[in-house]
Amino acid sequence: MESTLNVSVLDVILQPFSPTSYESWSNVAKPAASAFPNIRSESTIHLGNPIGSTKDSLDYSVPSLMGTAHEKSYKVNKIKTSLSKIPLPQSAASFYNGHSPQIEIVESCESIHGLNLFLKSKRDEVDAGVPGRFLHAVIGQDVSDVGSVASTIMYAFYLNKMLESPEFCTVPVINMKRTELNSHAELKWLLDSCQIDQSSLIFIDEIDLPYYDLFGSLKLVLLNGPKLPTKQEALKESVIEIFNCQKDERVYPWVKKVTVGQECASCTLIAEKFAMSSPEILAGQKFSRLLLAGILLDTGNLSSPHSTTKDKYMATLLLNGAGRFGCNGLYQILRYKLYDVSELRVADILGKDFKKWTRVGKLDNAGSRLMVSHVGMSSIGISVQQILAHGSASTWEIKQFQQLEKLRLLMIVSGYYDQQKNFKREILISTESVELMKNLLFFFNSNASQLPLKVLHQPGLGEEMRAFEIDKVTSRKTIERLLEDFGGGSSKVNVGSRPKPHDDIH
Repeated sequence: MESTLNVSVLDVILQPFSPTSYESWSNVAKPAASAFPNIRSESTIHLGNPIGSTKDSLDYSVPSLMGTAHEKSYKVNKIKTSLSKIPLPQSAASFYNGHSPQIEIVESCESIHGLNLFLKSKRDEVDAGVPGRFLHAVIGQDVSDVGSVASTIMYAFYLNKMLESPEFCTVPVINMKRTELNSHAELKWLLDSCQIDQSSLIFIDEIDLPYYDLFGSLKLVLLNGPKLPTKQEALKESVIEIFNCQKDERVYPWVKKVTVGQECASCTLIAEKFAMSSPEILAGQKFSRLLLAGILLDTGNLSSPHSTTKDKYMATLLLNGAGRFGCNGLYQILRYKLYDVSELRVADILGKDFKKWTRVGKLDNAGSRLMVSHVGMSSIGISVQQILAHGSASTWEIKQFQQLEKLRLLMIVSGYYDQQKNFKREILISTESVELMKNLLFFFNSNASQLPLKVLHQPGLGEEMRAFEIDKVTSRKTIERLLEDFGGGSSKVNVGSRPKPHDDIH
């Protein structure tokens, strides 16, 4: 690591707070003299000797400006992720906090510290098997979006604070595999930004819920829907609470505790509960940012037709969570990360928004069992040309993904805007045989009024892989329905799908 930063950094001067003096931090740009800024204060701060330090961050603390017995701590961090490519809007917060491309000053967040302690303790209990207690698991739908992950973590934390029951071990269970987190840059950035201890999170592949259900020690809290996803449907009798479902969506009549969502974002309802029970916890910037991010993405930055007055009210209450980016800036960062695939493998891009249909067909040659086949659809936000140019062996990686998911047919549906801001829809089809490709193209030709195709000439594609441009604006739902008709799908599994506000055509 270099011992000096080749940029001007901020010299932070901390002024003591008193009733007659409301001066806050003064930021004066000075030439860099060492690896970290020279920090001075009338308060005593223990920094050691930062000159020549090889650490990525520097810790120090000052008495709280609120005059309490608690101390606030600060870190001078090297910024891990560059946001220079993101067109952030101007905001007053950016002006007053200043800007440095390589460092940032991070204030400790007491509420996030408490949340991390909760996550760590529950992870330890689960690793020990939760002896003598009920596993009280909070779980959402199998969609890997920010709102679902944030609401799962935060509602589990809320229930743990409210119940305080020795019989229950309340834990959030993220309904995705841990490896899938790598394909969600927006989630990774948000969790890092909020200082969430990711090693303490529990993902669905790290806990054996059927084991607890078998011995009668599982109690489920279901979020954001009236019923469990297909993969967990066998656990339905363990559901004791449903949070954030529609009014007429009662599927499990035995569940007594049901919270109707009233069209609000789930993080809105959870933030409201914290505001009513312990509003001081929302003062933590990182804590409120996690909830605010869920609201902004679920409501399209509060501009969706489904956005409610309550969403806007709670987003205003959580405004501190946006920090120097402002609400618009935070939303732009999350949206950019959502569609940024520059650092992802081809398999991760295909898995971000992936659906699979299972078809039960005729008996096999021996007549002993039914044949099962799978059809899959991946939605991507880049052109077919870009996905094929994403690495030196992208065609091989697409085939590998198809084989890993055991698909007879994989359709990659591309939706993007060209340089003239025109929306483009393209598809890349990969089949397990030339015969299946011929059958599919014959089926599409017979449905040309719904899906008019124009051949895209891409070098290096074999007979089992073809690319087309769709010659009119066509929704993904139309393509999905045609795939279901062709495959005769009897059941559908959403492996990595997520909702996209304002995205009827994408």
